[in-house]
Amino acid sequence: MIVTATGILSVPAGPAAAEVDRAFPRFLLFSGTDLWRSGNFSYGGIYWSPRGLDRDGFLVKASLSGGVYHYRSGALGNVRVFGRALGVQILPGWRFSHGSFETKILAGFDLQHHQLFPDDPSAGLRGRRTGLQTAVEIWYQPDDTSMLAADAAVSTIEAIRHARLAYGWRLFDRFYAGPEIAGFAAGSYRQFRVGLHVTALRTGIWEWSGGIGFASDNDGVNGAYGRFGVLRRE
Repeated sequence: MIVTATGILSVPAGPAAAEVDRAFPRFLLFSGTDLWRSGNFSYGGIYWSPRGLDRDGFLVKASLSGGVYHYRSGALGNVRVFGRALGVQILPGWRFSHGSFETKILAGFDLQHHQLFPDDPSAGLRGRRTGLQTAVEIWYQPDDTSMLAADAAVSTIEAIRHARLAYGWRLFDRFYAGPEIAGFAAGSYRQFRVGLHVTALRTGIWEWSGGIGFASDNDGVNGAYGRFGVLRRE
């Protein structure tokens, strides 16, 4: 038998049991792109849970990201510096749920590599760095017509941290849409975002998300941002 959020589900032996087992996907593949005035990043990865992604228990998130960015360096006489970054994170964790409230708590290995052109010795994010990252991901549906999503992460590498909060209403019985806010910080750098999002738009086996809005940072760079993501469960 299987213990679910609504009680105990008896599972017969044989083919019927295999059909029920396939109803609990163990893998979630994801990828996406994030664009703003000072750079762009792409990412991809996988969640894996031996008992099923929709069940409480152990899971692992592994991700790979890369991109380019630029900034002006005061230490180099206000010269524009172009950066290239690559990151890998492997974060084991645990899923907890209660009714329509779900939380994932993750912690693990963080590896980043930054190349700067020209080289900026004053930059905190420079060369290869390893550290630890912790993350929390929350999904809550107060009712059948709304959702709340939040996530946050902190790394020991240059005190990198980011957080996002989004609220959405169910539209056309196909997706959620609503406002979002987000923030990012690394060392002395700060960026704040406010915009609109679309979440959980399903087409077959694919689920799409995206967001657009306004971004502002403490380097005085203001402008639009856009992000796009896709996932599938297996």
